Amino acid sequence: MKSILAFIFILVSATLQAQDVKNFTLPNARDGKEVALASYSSSKAVVIIFTSHECPFDNYYKDRIKEHIQAYAGRVQFLLVNSNTEEQESAGQMAIHYTDLQVPYLADKNQTVMSSLGAKKTPEVFVLTAGGGKFSIAYSGAIDDNPQSAKAARQYFLKDAIEKVLAGQKPDVSTQRATGCTVRKK
Repeated sequence: MKSILAFIFILVSATLQAQDVKNFTLPNARDGKEVALASYSSSKAVVIIFTSHECPFDNYYKDRIKEHIQAYAGRVQFLLVNSNTEEQESAGQMAIHYTDLQVPYLADKNQTVMSSLGAKKTPEVFVLTAGGGKFSIAYSGAIDDNPQSAKAARQYFLKDAIEKVLAGQKPDVSTQRATGCTVRKK
């Protein structure tokens, strides 16, 4: 019985991870221009990070996110997405935050991208791979295993997933529960 349940779990997990990601277009809070996921179809990987500027966990991870962006510049496209609808998370407020990261900071105030990917927390990451004009989820979840201290982290889920994708392989871990602030649904 246990082996049957394990097989079903593996099958369901593989099905969820193999799902195609729908194209989306969102406004970039930095310059107001529209950014479409499809415009990155030639990238080997796209990393979507659901984030906010009010959640303490996002602040703990800000330097680590910046390190990832710098380490993979020119090889991986990073997109920050803010789906929070509180006034302090408005597109106008977004425009003054994360300016040093030099990647699009997208306003998903209708929460369509959040719903389509199943994001629930900030920070929560999705590593996408492109192929045949479509994107698929290769990894989703936590950045690493220690949200409060980068020095105390021992498992680097995002880094490991990116490295595997860049090597043309599937990540060893395809999903890991994200720790952070819950995004309130509209």
